[in-house]
Amino acid sequence: QVHLAESGGGLVQPGGSLRLSCTAAGSIASIYAMGWHRQPPGKQREFVASLTRDIGTMYADSVKDRFTISRDYAKNTVFLSMNSLKPDDTAVYYCYASILGVPYWGQGTQVTVSS
Repeated sequence: QVHLAESGGGLVQPGGSLRLSCTAAGSIASIYAMGWHRQPPGKQREFVASLTRDIGTMYADSVKDRFTISRDYAKNTVFLSMNSLKPDDTAVYYCYASILGVPYWGQGTQVTVSS
């Protein structure tokens, strides 16, 4: 199993930037992929970005060229750098880690983009 702890959410104005962090503890060596999903108000959870050892990075079309996912393997931490934020990016952002096809989720962190 793996435990995930997220941080970095908050309130930002349109056009601003935020960086989310997610630190994993537990069966770190078994993690195949890490990434982020988000759940906008009143909507279903949706894929944002992922990073795997063999495939590399993948992004949802809605965040491509604005968001960057990266991982610090030494610190067992995955980051989501978000630039040019829009009100539509408002959501609870969830970190996940995949081990043998089983997803583990963090508790979520709120990102609000508003003037």
